[in-house]
Amino acid sequence: MAGIYVHIPFCKSKCGYCGFYSIPSIKLKDRFLEALKKEIVLRKDYLKGQAVGTIYFGGGTPSLLTIEEIGGLLHLIKDTFCIKDTFCVVENPEITLEANPDTLSLEYLQGLHVIGVNRLSIGIQSFFDNDLQYLSRKHDAHHAQQCLDWAKLAGFENISIDFIYGLPTSNAEQWNRNLDIFFAYNLPHLSAYALTLEPNSILTKQIEQGRALPINEEDALRDYDILCQRAKENGYLHYEISNFCRRGMHSKHNASYWFGTPYLGLGPSAHSYNGDSRQWNISSVERYCEAFSAASRHCEERSNPDKELQYLDCFVPRNDAKRVKDSVLEVEQLTPEQQYDEYVMLRLRTHWGIDLKWMKREMGERFSAYCEQHARPLIAQGRLSQTREFLYLTDKQMLFADGVAEELFWE
Repeated sequence: MAGIYVHIPFCKSKCGYCGFYSIPSIKLKDRFLEALKKEIVLRKDYLKGQAVGTIYFGGGTPSLLTIEEIGGLLHLIKDTFCIKDTFCVVENPEITLEANPDTLSLEYLQGLHVIGVNRLSIGIQSFFDNDLQYLSRKHDAHHAQQCLDWAKLAGFENISIDFIYGLPTSNAEQWNRNLDIFFAYNLPHLSAYALTLEPNSILTKQIEQGRALPINEEDALRDYDILCQRAKENGYLHYEISNFCRRGMHSKHNASYWFGTPYLGLGPSAHSYNGDSRQWNISSVERYCEAFSAASRHCEERSNPDKELQYLDCFVPRNDAKRVKDSVLEVEQLTPEQQYDEYVMLRLRTHWGIDLKWMKREMGERFSAYCEQHARPLIAQGRLSQTREFLYLTDKQMLFADGVAEELFWE
């Protein structure tokens, strides 16, 4: 089944470490929501009628939207795409909303539950104030736990939280205590990311200027080893480099990325994939709003009322459909070699690994033979593992997935 990702680009303030596109203001929220609704309608043919099994509100901070605003977007998406109707039934589609603790209340969470959101991804990052202050988060340790209590009271069972490890403000004892609190809540899912310095981020500049503690790669390796061991001891499956879950509770939406399932990305900076090409919207709220307002007017002026709006015809210059420079949307047609590279890169991140039998059947023997040939020295070096016709990375190998993938890429 296909997925839909909705990027909400607003935050109360910009976290020092963040590399995702967002703006620290909600002044353009109303204008953005109108443009987003236009994009939903204009792109209704992108998934070609495939059943939509997951809807994911990411950001930014989607929980800055009101219950009415989120409900309105969900209603429009369900009316526009094949979610559940006579011909196309998806039982209990996974509907995820990312949220920050400082934007949550019991009443708000109850409202989300009523409108159909059934999975929460909460940016806790740490249950300790010194960590949160270093990361310039707006919530404190008390609120981090309080919002989890509220989420359970509101009726949510499918709850994921985010942690950041490898922090210079932490140590092995504090990291273990973070994990203690997580396991005590008996949540079904955990996403944990090593702190990395994004180019030109606030934290990177602070460290360069000596105004923030530098990060140490050894701290991240220590915390990662602790995380993997404790997750295993507590019955969590390490199913992707940064993701752990109870059996059957993996993120269905994120799994669609790793399995090459088509998905539609809505909103500024959002990416889409249909099996043959990738598209991505510009990372600018203002230009995004201008473009979709203009595209919608243009389509309405020249369309037959009985004919569905053709998004690309209205929006992308047809003289360069492969890659559109300076456009609010770019398109890249993937070659067979690029599709091979993407499959290798994405599947190596997961515990499912590379399926050589599938690769031979779907991509051809040329690619499966190439992959097997280049995998042999990596297996001999202990950098890659193989069971029957699957190539995969163990917990310790996963941290080096990018380097292994590069050696399997098509030359």
